[in-house]
Amino acid sequence: MGIVAKATGIVGGAVALVRRFSSPSQQAVGQTPEIPQARKQGLMTLKLPAAEGWKNGRLPRCAPGLRVNAFATNLDHPRWIEVLPNGDVLVAESKEQPAKPETLMDHAAQATMARVKAVGTSANRVTLWRDADGDGVAEIRHVFTENQNQPFGMALIDDRFYLGNTDGIRVFDYRPGATSLEGAGDVLVSFKPHGHWTRSLIVSPDRTKIYAGVGSLTNIGDKGMAAEEGRAAIWELDVASGKARIFASGLRNAVGMAFEPVTGKLWTVVNERDGLGDETPPDYLTSVQEGGFYGWPYCYWGRTVDDRVPQDAALVAKAIQPDYALGGHTASLGLCWMPEGTLPGFGAGMVIGQHGSWNRSTLSGYKLIFVPFENGAPSGPPRDILSGFLSEDEKLAYGRPVGVTLGPDGKSLLMADDVGDIIWRVTAA
Repeated sequence: MGIVAKATGIVGGAVALVRRFSSPSQQAVGQTPEIPQARKQGLMTLKLPAAEGWKNGRLPRCAPGLRVNAFATNLDHPRWIEVLPNGDVLVAESKEQPAKPETLMDHAAQATMARVKAVGTSANRVTLWRDADGDGVAEIRHVFTENQNQPFGMALIDDRFYLGNTDGIRVFDYRPGATSLEGAGDVLVSFKPHGHWTRSLIVSPDRTKIYAGVGSLTNIGDKGMAAEEGRAAIWELDVASGKARIFASGLRNAVGMAFEPVTGKLWTVVNERDGLGDETPPDYLTSVQEGGFYGWPYCYWGRTVDDRVPQDAALVAKAIQPDYALGGHTASLGLCWMPEGTLPGFGAGMVIGQHGSWNRSTLSGYKLIFVPFENGAPSGPPRDILSGFLSEDEKLAYGRPVGVTLGPDGKSLLMADDVGDIIWRVTAA
């Protein structure tokens, strides 16, 4: 990334070391988190471990009563998973292809992300994996579609397959059991690329709508709000008419989405802003209201104003406080609803893939966690399902959790690991 980027990264690392001594001892987690007062960082904390991968038989650590195995291996930066009705597993393989850096911080951030293979040449494909003998390991692989533009979210409704590329949603004809798609597909909705580039998709329970997460271009509207038009939002696509609109806004980077079955509400996990401290503000899990505004970039965790941003008092006044804090900079990306009885020792609740921090002096995230639910709402502290993705000294990343979903058997979880280049399968021991 160049001498300037390396030098800036070294300085950023030194700053992270100094800030570690004043890092909060407790994470901001739960319905009523303790969020430290903002401390503006003149130079952003930059800290990421180097990508190591899984060697010499090393595996993630499981919660008691569980075991983990590699369902699919030798992928190229797997990010998201979709299970088809016949049990085939689709995996989106892609990575960030960043815009040309404009500032020293841009150079340093890209150099830092390169340490964990988060930026670079993208595979731009979706692969299909089939476990024909039912032993929990896929032995058949096909290229489902390729030459896409940073593909991520996927959805199937009847004979139509929807793909969330960074620049929009495409739809393809699909035949049950097909191992590949034909043609280039049709563009239904266009999105602005770059910045927070992932485009997750989820189908509504009645199969009439598709929701798409579209993250912001910048941290706090740094290039003006015109550049953020249509971003930091969840979009709704009406399948029958093809019309799309913003469903909820002020969500800096909403990635994973899930429907909670008791209330029928849509939930999402959101990556909050950087540069205010190790735990300020926390990433969060929240239900999503139609027409709701969640604060970005003007305020966070309800109506706590970010005075780095030119303000809009009317929007601050209507900002909705999220439901559940997940800790500062955990990069909570993956999300799925796990019904009662899926894994022993765990009830019903949300499973969250935490990709892991970079803007934090002591690393956070790097786990697959579970948040229990009762009566349609979070009901207790989070619990680890998988951990052990970091070395003890925080210098190496064996893996980074991303997308998570229920396995085809309904008794397992599948989780994408984009550093290990593996799809992990979690089941009862």
